[in-house]
Amino acid sequence: MNDSLERLYQQVIAARTADPAVSRTAKLMRAGRSKMAKKLAEEAIEVVIDAMNGETEAVVRESADLLYNLVVLWAEAGIEPRDVFAEMARRERLFGLAEKLPKKHVETSGRRKVVLLDARRKSRRR
Repeated sequence: MNDSLERLYQQVIAARTADPAVSRTAKLMRAGRSKMAKKLAEEAIEVVIDAMNGETEAVVRESADLLYNLVVLWAEAGIEPRDVFAEMARRERLFGLAEKLPKKHVETSGRRKVVLLDARRKSRRR
């Protein structure tokens, strides 16, 4: 999957300078970050609605749209897929791949402040 998202990211970067009359990606990127975020939210809502209705094929299609719009927003924000994959790998080391990182747990890296959960600290001491 990393390869697919990386290829999509590279295509989005390449399309950013394309003619907006021809390229949906170029048009979306020229519309600004607010429009990109709105499109991402719309796709997420569509995935949720289709999932609630048990429409598996629609969830697959809308998920692809959701990933596309997420990658467009990443490109606009200067975030590369490898940045996200590195964060996923870090979380896997801490909590396992299937677990979401608790909101209070952030590691010092770049611009973020770090606060470790007391429970994690205690478990390491034992």
